[in-house]
Amino acid sequence: MSRIGKIPVKVPSGVKVAFANSTIVVEGPKGKLSQYYHDVVTFDNKGAEIVVGRVNDEKQTRAYHGLYRNLLNNMVIGVSSGWSRALVINGVGYRAEVNGKLLNMNLGYSNEVCVGIPEGLSVAVEQNGRIVIAGIDKQRVGQFASEIRKLRGPEPYKGKGIKYEEEHIRRKVGKSGVK
Repeated sequence: MSRIGKIPVKVPSGVKVAFANSTIVVEGPKGKLSQYYHDVVTFDNKGAEIVVGRVNDEKQTRAYHGLYRNLLNNMVIGVSSGWSRALVINGVGYRAEVNGKLLNMNLGYSNEVCVGIPEGLSVAVEQNGRIVIAGIDKQRVGQFASEIRKLRGPEPYKGKGIKYEEEHIRRKVGKSGVK
């Protein structure tokens, strides 16, 4: 039995979960999410929790078992409390600001970098160079954070660039200056 798949998904009050036509639909106070699933996975709704099962023990079916359990759990957490990801901008003159649906950043290039904020996501910029991306879909929050980080990844000598808040950059020493 899958270690992840056998854990029941806890459904908080105010969240509705429906299964129809190979689609999971989760509705909550923050919004509505839907996800397609394969028919080799079964869902048993027991009120406050949902148990995910599988039809057979083939390798691909076992993989889907854990996958769809985690996707369902992420959807339930997203519509009830939401997901967020924090990025930190580090560097002299590096800064960011939100103007409507655009995120404008000065990242050491000759021109300002403007990125459109996708629908369903919110971006907040704090004074200390911290960018917080929030939304109900974990995958979209992570994808957008990854796209922003790619614009100027952290470099190993001075640590300049954009990094995840929890990320640790391994620093290099650089030139010693000895002849």
